[in-house]
Amino acid sequence: MTLAPPPPPVPAEPCAGRRGTPRQRVWAACQPLAWIGPAIVLIFSVVLVPVVLMFRTAFHDIDAVGFDRGFVGWANFEALLREPSLAAVVTRTAVWVVVVVTATMVCSLLLAQLFNQRFPGRRVARWALIAPWAASVFMTAVVFRWMLDPRSGLINIFLHDIGVLPELGTAQADWLGRPSAALWWMIGVAVFVSIPFTTYAILAGLQAIPADVYEAAVLDGASPWRTYRSITLPLLRPALLVAVLINIMNVFNSFPIIWAMTAGGPGDQTATTTIFMYQLKSSSIAESAALSVVNFGIVIVLVVLFLKAAGGRSQVQS
Repeated sequence: MTLAPPPPPVPAEPCAGRRGTPRQRVWAACQPLAWIGPAIVLIFSVVLVPVVLMFRTAFHDIDAVGFDRGFVGWANFEALLREPSLAAVVTRTAVWVVVVVTATMVCSLLLAQLFNQRFPGRRVARWALIAPWAASVFMTAVVFRWMLDPRSGLINIFLHDIGVLPELGTAQADWLGRPSAALWWMIGVAVFVSIPFTTYAILAGLQAIPADVYEAAVLDGASPWRTYRSITLPLLRPALLVAVLINIMNVFNSFPIIWAMTAGGPGDQTATTTIFMYQLKSSSIAESAALSVVNFGIVIVLVVLFLKAAGGRSQVQS
């Protein structure tokens, strides 16, 4: 008996993404560009082009009027390292970042714990906390500079009324004219404007902790401090880490507060690396660009840390 040959295999239908003519497929692939195209153009023109020009300037000899004398390699970075004020500026920047971020995180953690509780007027208090964050940072710094005016500043008048300042208009009342005092007043303003965002970031982390975890801790007889140390802080760690990294980036790049209150003065005695970079451009554009490259590298490292923290946070939440 002769067996019939098996039927030929039925060809698979082409997938939906490959149907149509080549022109239609190209058009379908290019349609997303209509939505992301403006963002790509904006990033290219506002971010990438200035970064390329910054790196180019850092490795060229450019005089005060902008004439490019050619490639000089690492000479601008070597000249930057010979700046007599650089060591003090770097130290001041480290103090500025560490103190502002630490104080912000401590105050925000306490406020977030408070706002996570139920009490009369909680909604109004939360709205009021947004005000320093919603206002312009430069405007806030200018207001504090007015309040610290040696003769008519509101803060100095109050300190005079309670007996802290013996007389208005003296050198003792000129807080922003003395570098050591000015730095601490600017740190206070930076903490003031950083607290709202950080508090809400931590509050979001607190509200994401499941309530049944606390119920299980109560059933096990854990004390409030043990519950906070063993449950709240570990589960809050991703939110804390992201808040810390964002604050470090913002505070490190902070320009409006220092510039509006002291402009880095007297001289450069209250300048951070960001302010010092701006001051250098009046004497050496190339050195200013070299310091910009260094700051840019630090920011890139911080961004990488932030992305890793955000990735770890998403894994914890999943």
